[in-house]
Amino acid sequence: MQLPVVYQKAKEQVCKIWTTLQPLLTVHVGLASSATALIILEQCGKNKGYQERDACGFHPEGACCMLDGPEKIESTINMKTLWKNISVQGIDIILSRDAGRYICDYTYYTSLYYGNGRAAFIHVPPLSELVTAEFLGKALQTIILAMLEQCGEQRE
Repeated sequence: MQLPVVYQKAKEQVCKIWTTLQPLLTVHVGLASSATALIILEQCGKNKGYQERDACGFHPEGACCMLDGPEKIESTINMKTLWKNISVQGIDIILSRDAGRYICDYTYYTSLYYGNGRAAFIHVPPLSELVTAEFLGKALQTIILAMLEQCGEQRE
């Protein structure tokens, strides 16, 4: 599902995903336009600091995701373990604890909030001659399968 670059609409859709589909894990993928050949695994979402206006010219009330929410929420997926144990030939993978204060981080925090931490966020580079859609799809499949393995281990 493609989410709009609009805070309120993205929040509504994420809430709908969690209430209607009730997934084991929700994986969000966002574009990191400054990264040329880099996949970034985000560990946590932040609640405050959303000053930048969205595509409709708005920013969230109080510049935060959830007025009553904690400062940050960690994913139940251990991105550091994932990062250490996974490799995709032809692209670097790094770990991050700051997805930025725009729609990506806002969406991630919202999903972590509604999903009790059972969400993940991956920043990907724009498509190019080196990073084709097929290549990126295979890389994401490898990463997401490893995330699902972690989910299975957590349930046991």
